[in-house]
Amino acid sequence: MLTAEPTIALTSEQVVEKLVQRNLERAHALAAYQGMRIYRLDYQGLPGSRSAEMTVDVRYRSPATKEFNVRSEKGSRLLIERVFRALLQNEKEALSEENQARVALNNDNYRFAMVGTQTMPTGPCYILTVEPLTKNKLLYRGRIWVDAEDFAVVRIEAAPAKNHSFWTKETKIEQVYAKVGEFWLPLSNRSNSTIRTGGHAYFTIQYQEYQITAVTPPGIPNPSQGADSAILVLNPILRTESPK
Repeated sequence: MLTAEPTIALTSEQVVEKLVQRNLERAHALAAYQGMRIYRLDYQGLPGSRSAEMTVDVRYRSPATKEFNVRSEKGSRLLIERVFRALLQNEKEALSEENQARVALNNDNYRFAMVGTQTMPTGPCYILTVEPLTKNKLLYRGRIWVDAEDFAVVRIEAAPAKNHSFWTKETKIEQVYAKVGEFWLPLSNRSNSTIRTGGHAYFTIQYQEYQITAVTPPGIPNPSQGADSAILVLNPILRTESPK
């Protein structure tokens, strides 16, 4: 339900300006954190249904280091090796300055438009549409919810700007963020993909046990690239060929 909140009316340009600035400030301050994730993927369709689950410990250190330690894994070895482990490797590579610049939520990569406002469980938010300016496979189109106080993305509902695979017909993605201390980090990611052969893939990530382990005080240099700052995790089955 759309509401009249927040009471201070801003244009889409003003919201985006504040969002970009606050993202940079948070990225600078976030020196290190750790947490745990649970990846799940269920595929139903030809040539047969498959599922897998993997639990991973994550440690991030600014500016561009992520370490993953697999706690447990079960299910299809194909999905574990070709999907989950590939996704972890892709996430490490995405931390480079060049890749971060290509996917950053800013005017260089997206066109924004104001939709309205809504009160979410986290508080009043601005709702904006986002339209990618290029067909980069890591960008997305859809809507974002921006917290009216912190100017952080708290929710994304979107689809990939470009299909990662011929086999994928349609994908819908929802990513939710939560405030951990002074930072906004991913809480959950859910996506549904329709496969051209008639199958469906349902992918989720649950983010748990966050701990902020180091913070950079204001005025201290920290060349952070902005880890996890409104970067949407796309359904990893899109990066594979047809499930076999």
